[in-house]
Amino acid sequence: MANYYKDHPELEFHLHHPLMKRIVELKERNFADKDTYDDAPVDFDDAMENYDRLLDIMGDIAANIIEPNSEAVDLEGPHHENRRMIYASKTYENLDATRKAGLWGISMPRRYGGLNLPITPYSIASEIVAAADASFQNIWSLQDCIETLYEFGSEEQRQKYIPRVCAGETMSMDLTEPDAGSDLQSVMLKATYSEKDGCWLLNGVKRFITNGDSDIHLVLARSEEGTRDGRGLSMFIYDRNQGGVDVRHIEHKLGIHGSPTCELVYKNAKAELCGSTRMGLIKYVMALMNGARLGIAAQSVGVSQAAYDEALAYARERKQFGTPIIAMAPVYDMLAVMKAKLDAGRSLLYQTARYVDLYKAFDDIARERKLTPEEKAEQKRYTRLADAFTPLAKGMNSEYANQNAYDAIQVHGGSGFIMEYKCQRLYRDARIFSIYEGTTQLQVVAAIRYITNGTYTAMIDEMLAGDVADAMKPLKARTEKLAAMLREAIDKVKEAGDQELQDFLARRLYNMTADVIMSLLIIEDAGKAPELFAKSAQVFVARAEEEVVAHHHFISSFDPATLADYRQATVEAE
Repeated sequence: MANYYKDHPELEFHLHHPLMKRIVELKERNFADKDTYDDAPVDFDDAMENYDRLLDIMGDIAANIIEPNSEAVDLEGPHHENRRMIYASKTYENLDATRKAGLWGISMPRRYGGLNLPITPYSIASEIVAAADASFQNIWSLQDCIETLYEFGSEEQRQKYIPRVCAGETMSMDLTEPDAGSDLQSVMLKATYSEKDGCWLLNGVKRFITNGDSDIHLVLARSEEGTRDGRGLSMFIYDRNQGGVDVRHIEHKLGIHGSPTCELVYKNAKAELCGSTRMGLIKYVMALMNGARLGIAAQSVGVSQAAYDEALAYARERKQFGTPIIAMAPVYDMLAVMKAKLDAGRSLLYQTARYVDLYKAFDDIARERKLTPEEKAEQKRYTRLADAFTPLAKGMNSEYANQNAYDAIQVHGGSGFIMEYKCQRLYRDARIFSIYEGTTQLQVVAAIRYITNGTYTAMIDEMLAGDVADAMKPLKARTEKLAAMLREAIDKVKEAGDQELQDFLARRLYNMTADVIMSLLIIEDAGKAPELFAKSAQVFVARAEEEVVAHHHFISSFDPATLADYRQATVEAE
């Protein structure tokens, strides 16, 4: 029987990374829960066995329930009835299976009904669900919104809402509005405190809300009358049981059909303030978005895996001129690059997840006691690493998912254009990944300051200083040359002192940075598990050389005066 966890040993490899020892130590607080909860681990090995067992269950459900339901979900989609959203029929089967298996609220502390799972195994579970059906992953992974409520809500709110999510109630984050997409400072949904009702009342419209008719919503709204920027926004908790919100419309989308995208109308909807007023965008949405971006990175890797699996299976079976097409150079070239992107992107994803695990663990401990100076230094280090790696993980993996889904169709040839083949759904589903929760262009904006202030190059230097297996040393030497080209390109852009030029060349610097970092990550992985990653390391570094050299040449030879030509071409087109 298929199992999306056990069938991919790369996942178990990333689960058992050396940093997990420190993560579990911090997350479990010296295994203090073992005396209170029967399911709490007694030591590190027991904790890892628990994670492995949970992922095995998730792998089974994904392969044998969620994936078999995916085509029916895609064809049916959600329904709009009586101002409510109704999921596709098979989505309810998926929800029932994951609820019965206890796979909701799994990152939450045990005292609220959770499993106290670190972000890393949770992200592996998220990838597994996405490989089965990206649209259901959207619904399931939005449980991660509870992290923001846990971090910033009151203890009363934690006691009230977290057990409900652990029992399987759904969540959404209601941010976007018709006139406020990426520019969330323009949010105008109004929040007014009612002395009569003893709560806040929300009025306005939200648009493009994933899983918009969920049980529990986190809502960004304008609480400060007369303001028009981010300083007037606060975060609120809306409970669907309170009423006051109608689904006006469900979007008819290109892909992820099973994931309802709703337009919501708030009419005096009763809500609770989460945290402090005026901090909604500045602090709470940033926390929400970072979690969501890691979730999209996991979703992207899952779809990349599914696309590669479909292409590989078809290439093995399909014959042309009496030969399986997998033996033909144009085809095995595509497949090798698909696998290299998948493996390198996955390495980036789980390195990011581990950094997030570590800084979040320290944040959690800091709510209970004062951190030692050593712990504060460690917290600061991992917070900086997580903040820097997240836009790379989201941006690159979402692009790779699109590329791998495209190539899966190409391997299928004409059959890939036929709706009966799964690869067309993967292609349609993947297209949104580089758009929602911050476009790739916005990930570049988030990353560019780490590029220009030397954060990434310092990380690269640290990685280059580490030792690798002898078999990987030639690849490391080649990557070191790419790192030198990256530094030259960064210096060239900085020396120009032109903000428009930096913005214009930022995407190339971003891609170069990601290529170098992922090369070093996959080289390290290949040294530890050559049977899994050695081939991908060879292919990825060669591909990185191709890209970095081209970007280096473009940047080093670019004449800033020609910016006017690009600008003028746009004006003329308009």
